[in-house]
Amino acid sequence: MAAMTPVSYPLTFDVDYPDRNLNRLSSAFRLIWAIPILIVLAVGFGQIGQQHALFAGFSILFLPVVLLLVFRHKYPRWWFDFNLELMRFHARVTAYLNLLRDEYPSTDDHQTVHLDVPYPNAPADLNRWLPLVKWLLAIPHIIILVFLNIAAIVVVLIAWFAILFTGRYPRGLFNFVVGVMRWNFRVSAYAFLLATDRYPPFSLAA
Repeated sequence: MAAMTPVSYPLTFDVDYPDRNLNRLSSAFRLIWAIPILIVLAVGFGQIGQQHALFAGFSILFLPVVLLLVFRHKYPRWWFDFNLELMRFHARVTAYLNLLRDEYPSTDDHQTVHLDVPYPNAPADLNRWLPLVKWLLAIPHIIILVFLNIAAIVVVLIAWFAILFTGRYPRGLFNFVVGVMRWNFRVSAYAFLLATDRYPPFSLAA
């Protein structure tokens, strides 16, 4: 009997590992370097609704999508695409802040940060009532992510010193930070982007 291949989660996320020396100057002053793009991010999210890093892709468009799924059982493609691009932009900025890459975050090019979620067929793939309680079902993940995000901040600080002294981001630390980001985005796709009904795994792995 052939071995069963596990089906990957609908949201996929990865960042290309920089197999080269990173820019020490850019890394040393990353928070200052990032101010312009953070202003763009804050202004954009300020115009469409408040957002926390944990809930990338969540905007004022969330509530209309809930209503459309509950009452009409549909998810307009343009709404989905807009929220997905917001999530991707957020991912690029977060990867830059976490020192994962040197490339300045683009507002449209995907660069070396890969995030994708397939567009759902709402009548076939999405339960029309789950959007009302997904945020509640996601609470165990949110509690764990509070601690994982704190750990990721500590890891990024350690990586900052490593980059300043060696020019390299230790691979193990890199994988941990990417894994925490992946977990965050999976929860966002489930509870706030509403792109899938598959419950997110409790895992950092791809």
